[in-house]
Amino acid sequence: MKLYHSPASPYVRKVMVLAQETGQLDKIEIVAVATTPLAPDANVAAANPIKKIPALVADDGMTLFDSPVICEYLDSLHSGTKMFPQGKARWEALRLQAAADGLLDAALLVVYESRFREEAMRNQAWVDGQLSKIDGALDAFEAAASGFGDRVDIGTISIGCALGYIDFRLGHRDWRASRPKLATWYKAFLARPSMDATKPPAA
Repeated sequence: MKLYHSPASPYVRKVMVLAQETGQLDKIEIVAVATTPLAPDANVAAANPIKKIPALVADDGMTLFDSPVICEYLDSLHSGTKMFPQGKARWEALRLQAAADGLLDAALLVVYESRFREEAMRNQAWVDGQLSKIDGALDAFEAAASGFGDRVDIGTISIGCALGYIDFRLGHRDWRASRPKLATWYKAFLARPSMDATKPPAA
């Protein structure tokens, strides 16, 4: 398998964490790319029509995107503990993944507003709207954090990667101050080898 990869992408990090947690990292060829909304990588565009990473090329040539699909595909390939559980636990894990990905979508829009939009065209009210979405997701995670325990599934992996991206790109926002349960859980989760090995580069 071939994975188009950037260490700064939280969605790529989700895939990498799941691959390591399920013992499949050695089966994936990592292809480093530099791609942005304004300058997409040609190889990524060939693998994913919306020109985003992560994109995975399976051994049979099938291409998969984006992170929820790639993660579920990888989870289907091993016989160990599944990161996409069954029954009611599956819906809870998928719900947490959706909230974490929504947080990431909003965070990326905030980052892109300052990185790729000319200053005269920036809209602070729009940015504030995205920040409100981030805060809403963080508050929901705080309310649920006491139930996370040491669970490792696609929900908690997604939350861990989302919090890592907030620290990476929006580190000036002190999300921990008013969310002590989430902060305590994240500190423990961050110590997992899969999270430590996939830390984003220094901002």
